[in-house]
Amino acid sequence: MENAKNTSPFKLGHSLNIGDPQVIGIVIAIFTVLITIGFFLWRYKKTARKAVLLMGLSDAGKTLIYTQLLHHKFVRTHTSVKENSGEYAFGKGLLRIIDIPGHERLRAKFFDEYKHAAKGIVYIVDSVTVQKDIRDVAEFLYTLLSDLVVANHSLPFLILCNKQDQTMAKGCSVIKSLLEKEMNVLRTTKSSQLESTNETANNNTFLGKKEKEFEFAHLLPVKVDFVESTAVQRDPEEPAELDGLKKWLLQIA
Repeated sequence: MENAKNTSPFKLGHSLNIGDPQVIGIVIAIFTVLITIGFFLWRYKKTARKAVLLMGLSDAGKTLIYTQLLHHKFVRTHTSVKENSGEYAFGKGLLRIIDIPGHERLRAKFFDEYKHAAKGIVYIVDSVTVQKDIRDVAEFLYTLLSDLVVANHSLPFLILCNKQDQTMAKGCSVIKSLLEKEMNVLRTTKSSQLESTNETANNNTFLGKKEKEFEFAHLLPVKVDFVESTAVQRDPEEPAELDGLKKWLLQIA
């Protein structure tokens, strides 16, 4: 019994030699894996949901706003077929601005690709043609606001009323009123479509409050703000008028 006791595998000195190179290697490997996992978790936390998506119909001015915001210069633009992406730095903050193509055959694909990284969405409206294109402008906006990811994460929205430098541009208050009226019509239409196909409507398909006219204020906790912008410089020596956009980016960062 004495010999059995002395040679027991449970005695630390016999079962584990902390000076054994093989044991040291295992400990180092485990330590390295833990540090690596910790690093990636930290990096994910730092980079997750740091994107701001610039969205809207074609020719609303998304790419020009992107270049003015990130590169502080005017460039001739054309209808985009791929996204533009870059980092927008302010003080100690950092956001990734992603310019999503506005073409109807492309925008859904790119939105699905980037919405899980989105911290906020800037919906850019052409203030000159908005009344003529109100159906298309409102329908795309309705689609974005009804998205499950937007609803589940309460992503903040900014309706950026662009091209305010032009004479026929509508102001924020007018555009907001036009959109609310059209969204109210769309909501009724889409609710009827759901009922006719025996689908059950949920909080993500019915926007606003039932039995009340549609208002953006009723979308809480999703917050929708309106500001005006001018991406084209009136004077080459003066910056574009994007102060409202910059303040909003600072608020959500």
